[in-house]
Amino acid sequence: MKRTTLSSLFVLSVTAAVFAADAPPAKPAAPKPAHTRPASREAALEDLKKMTVADGLEVTLFASEPMMVNPCDMDVDARGRVWITEGANYRKWANPPVRPEGDRILIMEDTDGDGAADKSTVFYQGPEINSALGICVLGNKVIVSVSPNVFVFTDENGDDKADKKELLFTGISGVQHDHGVHAFVFGPDGKLYFNQGNDGRQIKDKDGKPVVDVEGNVVSANGKPYRQGFAFRCNLDGSEFEVLGHNFRNNYELAVDSFGTVWQSDNDDDGNKGVRINYVMEHGNFGYSEEKTGANWGANWKKGQAKGAKEEDKVLYQWHLHDPGVVPNLINTGAGSPTGITVYEGKLLPEIFRNQVIHCDAGPRVVRAYPVKSSGAGYTAEMVNVLTSSDAWFRPSDVSVAPDGSLLIADWNDPGVGGHAAGDHDLNIMRGRVYRVAPKGAKYATAKLDLTTAAGAVAALQSPNNATRYLAWTALNKMQGGAEQELLKLWNSSDVRQRARAVQLLARIKGKEDRYVQTAMRSGVPDLTVTGIRMARELKLPMDNYLTHLVGNSSAAVRRECAIALRHSKSHEAPKLWAKLAVQHDGQDRWYLEALGIGADKQEEKYFAAWLEAVKGDWNTPAGRDIVWRSRTAKTLPMLVKLITAKETSAADKDRYMRSLDFLTGPEKEAALVEIATGGL
Repeated sequence: MKRTTLSSLFVLSVTAAVFAADAPPAKPAAPKPAHTRPASREAALEDLKKMTVADGLEVTLFASEPMMVNPCDMDVDARGRVWITEGANYRKWANPPVRPEGDRILIMEDTDGDGAADKSTVFYQGPEINSALGICVLGNKVIVSVSPNVFVFTDENGDDKADKKELLFTGISGVQHDHGVHAFVFGPDGKLYFNQGNDGRQIKDKDGKPVVDVEGNVVSANGKPYRQGFAFRCNLDGSEFEVLGHNFRNNYELAVDSFGTVWQSDNDDDGNKGVRINYVMEHGNFGYSEEKTGANWGANWKKGQAKGAKEEDKVLYQWHLHDPGVVPNLINTGAGSPTGITVYEGKLLPEIFRNQVIHCDAGPRVVRAYPVKSSGAGYTAEMVNVLTSSDAWFRPSDVSVAPDGSLLIADWNDPGVGGHAAGDHDLNIMRGRVYRVAPKGAKYATAKLDLTTAAGAVAALQSPNNATRYLAWTALNKMQGGAEQELLKLWNSSDVRQRARAVQLLARIKGKEDRYVQTAMRSGVPDLTVTGIRMARELKLPMDNYLTHLVGNSSAAVRRECAIALRHSKSHEAPKLWAKLAVQHDGQDRWYLEALGIGADKQEEKYFAAWLEAVKGDWNTPAGRDIVWRSRTAKTLPMLVKLITAKETSAADKDRYMRSLDFLTGPEKEAALVEIATGGL
């Protein structure tokens, strides 16, 4: 489970801090007394009466103690079976262990179609998977995340028992720590996505060698260049490893939608009302600690208070959102301990939940949706409850989508949350539940799959269940051109997300990559154009020809992706393309500004010079001042001096521009500081 945190509703947010886990955790306080009633389904059914579910839905009990206990993480396979990693041996209860044989991976199945599990199978048991924080079922392979390791278990003979255990990654810190490595998810591009909290610190390959990402950086939270928690992407074998975002605290799990957009939650410093949901803009810094020094945010907050900052402003300081180079937050959610997350792309639930992020927060005992709307290059969101309970032990730990489109919600079930303790530590009374949320009367059903034909595989590709989509994606990718006509039928449908799934596979037909990347880009639908840009980058296609036609697109989200695509480009045209994007900044869209900064990384001098030439000296505008503030080039120094020393510049703006100087170095900066000091500041 997560360590208890707090947050507030806000569109932007900030937190910084040194590793919360650098010092050994304090000895947990004695847990609240556990209940004494024996573990039973009857007890779970009584607690079910305390649930409140959204209009149009009902909640039923799928599984409970004594069948399973303390579900850390969950996945649902293509047959509708629920896979659980248990946490009986959680934290201090692992030494000596509550369950000496080690924790279990369970497969729970509804064999009679009544919507409740009546069969439980132990897939694997062992102390090396105690309190595993992640599970991902991909056909006969199961990826299990449990610091210091990521294991791949294989069921080679189909008997629902692990026959082979292999390492995918190792060397991750955070052993028996909630801020370690978390669950994997299969993306629409055929890659794996996962994350780890700030106690993970680094990651090594199966042979124990430090992982080096595609940019040539050792993946380590040592500030060179990354800090704190990470979001990752890689191939199924661990190759082509990418850091998608960094500087999170405890980004517990992530989710990927059909366009390849990554969403996750992050836990603040406990007690500071800063829990957040993030759209993970690729290559972004998300501001948990100060970028240059790794410093705690507390000192800056005290300075802010001295200048009149209010308590509701604290979230901006927590995540360093006053600093250039930090990506905004989607939304802040209040006090909490965020856990599992998914993107619901089914049609069974009411409209408000369709195509939206759905997320568990174990602290306030709630499962929420965050309906989003596009806003410039980013998004705004609201909070809508899916499920809550008056039961003080309800602690939702994960949420998954079943093949029929219903939600399965795992409940750790404990009097507290996080803090490295648990109230239940006796197998005879230990609890744990899985609930199902669906429209009243909707039966739990799983369609039969036909993956031997293109038509059958395309039908499976449209499933709301990720494990089913993995099977379909794999089958269709093997068919190559043999699946083209059926995939084109899906591409020509009216469902934009299904079209995105289809074009991802069309663009992977050998020899037709460019054709279908351009098909997506020319669709006229911003989300599909964005998908096309992302595909071109992943397929390593030349970007100039594509971007030349897209940098003037009316969609800020499309232009955002164009900017990110220019990151580390070696093209001679890249500076001019970036400048064309920069002149379209409106001075109000922080998402767009940060995308420009990400795109200019390591080439700021060339890109900034091209922008100056494009604006022909007319830089001192709201948008121009924004770009100067965000830039990391010596050419900005005289401009910052002019802004800081101008009489018309407000005190708040002077502070802002002075802060920008902290991210610049060199003798020119020293000269600029002298000029500012003698300019009457």
